[in-house]
Amino acid sequence: MRYGCIASCSFVHQLLCLSTSDDLFSLPYCPGKTLVIGASYVALECGGFLAGLGLDVTIMVRSILLRGFDQDMANRAGEHMETHGVKFIRRFVPTKIEELEAGSPGRLRVTAKSTETDEIIEDEYNTVLIAVGRDACTDKIGLDKAGVKVNPKNGKIPVNDEEQTNVPHIYAIGDILEGKWELTPVAIQAGRLLARRLYSGSTVKCDYINVPTTVFTPLEYGACGLSEERATELYGQDNISVYHSLFWPLEFTVPGRDNNRCYAKIICNTLDDDRVIGFHYLGPNAGEVTQGFGVAMKCGVTKEQLDTTIGIHPTCAEVFTTLQVTKRSGGDITQAGC
Repeated sequence: MRYGCIASCSFVHQLLCLSTSDDLFSLPYCPGKTLVIGASYVALECGGFLAGLGLDVTIMVRSILLRGFDQDMANRAGEHMETHGVKFIRRFVPTKIEELEAGSPGRLRVTAKSTETDEIIEDEYNTVLIAVGRDACTDKIGLDKAGVKVNPKNGKIPVNDEEQTNVPHIYAIGDILEGKWELTPVAIQAGRLLARRLYSGSTVKCDYINVPTTVFTPLEYGACGLSEERATELYGQDNISVYHSLFWPLEFTVPGRDNNRCYAKIICNTLDDDRVIGFHYLGPNAGEVTQGFGVAMKCGVTKEQLDTTIGIHPTCAEVFTTLQVTKRSGGDITQAGC
C-alpha cells in the first residue's frame, strides 16, 4: 500500500506589513521602541533579547503567558522580565495600527482595547512585532478531496497515536498536528519514527508527553513532561506531590544578582512510586540542564532515584537531588547561597 504523509507546514499571522519573528532577525536597522504582540515563547524570547540590547520593549498579552506551559513557571519568567525592564500590557488586544511616519524605523500608532472592560489605550512605537501564533497551511492541498478531517478554525489535523489521520493510509506529522508541540525536533523525531514503522517493522511511537524543551527568556525556562495544571487534571490534586525550591547559581553570588529568583520544581505521581511526571527549571543554561533530565524521564526516574543521586557541586542542576519541600507543606524554599 502507498502511504501519504503531510509534513510540518505553518505560518505566522501578519497584520499590515509589520515585522514577524523571521523579519526581526534580518532587519538592516535598529528596530527602536518595539511592541511585541503575543505571549508565546517566540514573543517572550524576542522581547527578552531586544530588551537585552537596551531597547524599549513592551509586550501586549491577550490573556496568559506561555499557554500550554506550566503557569507557575511562566509567571515567574514574566516577573523576571519585568524586573529587568520589559513592560507588559496585560488583557489588551490591538484594534488599529497606523503609520505616522515612514522610515528605518518609522513611527506607528497602536490602538488597543481591553479584553475585560471598554478601556482603550494608544501609544507610539517604531516597530510592531506580531507573534500571536500559527495556523497550519493545509487548506489548499486537497485534503478535502482525500477526505482528511481538518479543524476548520486553525487548519490542524487530528491524528491517533500512530500519526494516522481519519484516512488510514494518510499520516500527518509536525506543526500541523492538533494538540501537539510546534517544535522542529519533535517533527524530525516523529518523521523518523513513522518511516521506521512503515518500512522497517518498528513499533516505536513518538512520545509527545516527555518532550524536553526550553524557552529562551532572559531567565531561561526548561521543562519536560506535564505542567502542574495538567498533572492535577489527569491524576487529581491528592495524587501528586510537587517538590520545589528556589536556588542561587554560583555565577550570581559575586555580583549579588537576582538572589532566590531561580526556581526548580518536579511533579511526582504518588500512585506510581513517586515517578517524576513533570520537570521544570528556571535558571541559567536551562537547555543543557533539561536535556539530561529529559533522558532520565524517558527512563522513568522516580523521586527516590533523584534523592540517591550524588549532586555535582556547585552546579544549578544539583538542586534536583536535594528537593525536600513540597508545595503542600508550605515550607520555606529560600536559599542562603549557592
